[in-house]
Amino acid sequence: MPSVIEVTDLRKTYGDLVAVDGVSFSVEEGEIFGMVGPNGAGKTTTVECIEGLRTRDAGEVSILGIDPKDRMALADKIGVQLQETSLSARIKVREALDLFASFYENPADIDSLLTTLGLEDKESAKFDKLSGGQKQRLFIALALISRPKIVFFDELTTGLDPQARRAMWDLVREVRGSGTTVVLTTHFMEEAERLCDRVLIIDEGRIVALDTPEALVRSIGAERRVVLTIAEDASLPSLESLPVVTRVERSGSRAIVYGAGERFVSSVVGLLEDEGVDFVDLRTEQPTLDDVFLQLTGREMRE
Repeated sequence: MPSVIEVTDLRKTYGDLVAVDGVSFSVEEGEIFGMVGPNGAGKTTTVECIEGLRTRDAGEVSILGIDPKDRMALADKIGVQLQETSLSARIKVREALDLFASFYENPADIDSLLTTLGLEDKESAKFDKLSGGQKQRLFIALALISRPKIVFFDELTTGLDPQARRAMWDLVREVRGSGTTVVLTTHFMEEAERLCDRVLIIDEGRIVALDTPEALVRSIGAERRVVLTIAEDASLPSLESLPVVTRVERSGSRAIVYGAGERFVSSVVGLLEDEGVDFVDLRTEQPTLDDVFLQLTGREMRE
């Protein structure tokens, strides 16, 4: 796939604070590209430099072959949902869409957007009467009104409950399915893992890693975990004797077995059954992007 965004040695400072420190990457056409990291890592500043909303101090940026300093040339080619967004409290959903549609020569069909985003029964509702999830759906509609080739979602699901967050994930997949390239920034590692074709991990203004979620997890060789519950007075067999087990932690009735290998889980379960150990609530836990961030930075993801 051709690249639709090229970023080379991007740098942005605010006084003595280096917000973005020599960042370079590309985004391919048709992918969901995720930029993840804790709040203050430089995600939003990087994206706003790409969008042309902030002026970079150094480096080169090309989006669809255009320098984002030329905002007018990009206006109808990208859609943007900002991290901090609001509308007049009394404006109605359709009024907002009509207003934004008037900015473009060939806007998207408003009725289709309302249907796609599940807002058809809210078109006469005022902005301040919408739920958090409905407001985010409206912001997505406004970002798509220009029929953009690339759309940017910045912390799209922050503040939403789990059900609304998963509904947003489905919408993001639908947007990509329509042929639009998606650039997503988030500090929710699970969100990036579920949605993104590739993930850029950024911290303190620098790129920590960039690859597919699966490759990032594989790259750290992180341990898998088997978590189970046994009777508090029951003794565990010597699970560490198994070649696939690296360590065992136990607290009361809860035990966590760490290890790796294709036969890790079956070996643990087999030994427990051979030794007649009764267990319940057994589950496996795979390494995640949180584990990647922890190993690469030496600390857990912070809000």
